[in-house]
Amino acid sequence: MNSNTIESNINLSSFTPAQLKAALAEKAAKTAEDRTAYKELVEQTVPKVLFELAIASETLSKAKTEAFKYFENVLQIKANLYGIKEKQMSHTFSSEEGEITLGFRINDGWDDTVNTGIAKVENYISSLAKDEASGSLVKMVFNLLKKDSKGNLKGSRVLELQKLTKEFNNDEFTDGVDIISKAYKPQKSVYFCEASTIKDDGSKVSIPLSLSSVDFVSGYQFDFHNEPVKS
Repeated sequence: MNSNTIESNINLSSFTPAQLKAALAEKAAKTAEDRTAYKELVEQTVPKVLFELAIASETLSKAKTEAFKYFENVLQIKANLYGIKEKQMSHTFSSEEGEITLGFRINDGWDDTVNTGIAKVENYISSLAKDEASGSLVKMVFNLLKKDSKGNLKGSRVLELQKLTKEFNNDEFTDGVDIISKAYKPQKSVYFCEASTIKDDGSKVSIPLSLSSVDFVSGYQFDFHNEPVKS
């Protein structure tokens, strides 16, 4: 509380210095007490919310496991019927009521020789930048070799580099691309399951399966950021 607030509520002239000092001390003590109570409230609230979220996580885990179990059986029957075991990263199943896609995602990974391959490619490419035409080609190759924010080369670009080996027809470039290709070590990351219902008009409505995408229950709105701070 500042002096302006005090003056708006009480007449300071009616207080002796000792009384004013005591009033301010009492206010400070009340503020400290309220802040302690706030911290105690947080200590009590966190375990309650953790419990609810743990239940939600377990429920999602069980639902995900059951979904994969169901379709593992479906995929096995399909493999037996058609005589081939499909090995793509994801499978999509549809009915009149909806669509389910499940599978796994891949993270790009490389061994230490990838930088050797990149260096060989860059060494050859740098010698080509002599005119506008070759300069554009050089720029394209350097863009293909550009790493992401984590310092990794994108695996999808290897195929583009391999296509260029025929165009350049150079042993150093080809060897560099070959080293990069053999250095690629993709890593399986997470198994996912996506689902959507199909409305009468044929449009799809995704079923949110994460806390980030699911809506609050009907009638609740988080208004904290829209409310003024109370002094």
